[in-house]
Amino acid sequence: MNSQDGRVKANAAIVPAGASGAVSVYVTDTSDVILDIDGYFITPGAQTLQFYPLTPCRVADTRQTNFPQGLGAPSLHDMETRELPILTTTCPGLPANPAAYSFNVTVVPYPAGQPENYVTLWPSDQPQPLVSTLNNYTATVVANAAIVPAASDGSIKVFAYNSTDLLIDINGYFAAPGQGGYSFYPVAPCRAYDSRNNNGQPFTGEKTVNIAGSPCAPPGNAAGYVFNATVVPSPTLGYLTLWADSQTQPVVSTLNAYDGFVTSNMAIVPNVNGSIDAYADGLTHLILDISGYFAP
Repeated sequence: MNSQDGRVKANAAIVPAGASGAVSVYVTDTSDVILDIDGYFITPGAQTLQFYPLTPCRVADTRQTNFPQGLGAPSLHDMETRELPILTTTCPGLPANPAAYSFNVTVVPYPAGQPENYVTLWPSDQPQPLVSTLNNYTATVVANAAIVPAASDGSIKVFAYNSTDLLIDINGYFAAPGQGGYSFYPVAPCRAYDSRNNNGQPFTGEKTVNIAGSPCAPPGNAAGYVFNATVVPSPTLGYLTLWADSQTQPVVSTLNAYDGFVTSNMAIVPNVNGSIDAYADGLTHLILDISGYFAP
């Protein structure tokens, strides 16, 4: 992650565990670091969950009046806790009993210029945990990936410290092993793509990136990749979207950089043919670091 303007920032990460389960942290400048955990991966077995990738789809948007009740308007108010009935979404493919969701969560200041101390998501049948999903002290549009356990009825809760609009995009879910399910395989973090290489130029619009043929060489049977996606805007970037090559561009976003700062976010991107597509609505460089993949 990057925080060149000194703001408080969150960035989801799936990190391979080292000796004795430890991880290492390196910072270029003096900083406090906070790590919140919401799960772990172990060797696949009969009792472990599997990941089921979905075509990315917008589950909730508090700016919209045409979403299912509880998943659309109104905006969240100061210090509000709201239950979100995720399974009432019109997004296809969700089962009746998911164990957890893979989301991309975005906050849009409401009203304009309103900072957001923090937002937290958690299963609605459990107490609110002392963790945060994202922060938005500078009142820009901010996104962060989140793996959120589901309550027994599939619902989750959200707490907003300050008023905000909330967008939630889903790219998959975790459930008991079954047809179409995949297990996670960690790899040593590796830079799969950097548009700056060989004096590369920033791009706008759509770009296809060959991940299977990258130096990281994930296996051909990968059903989804786990990336840290970073943009270096020139000068700003409204949004970046990543999705599986050969599929239609979904109406979702992976990250936002309206303020022009270097911005990153974890992204679980389904895979069909070894390549992914990226769409940038402004001029930017793109960096993709891979830390694992989902496969049979």
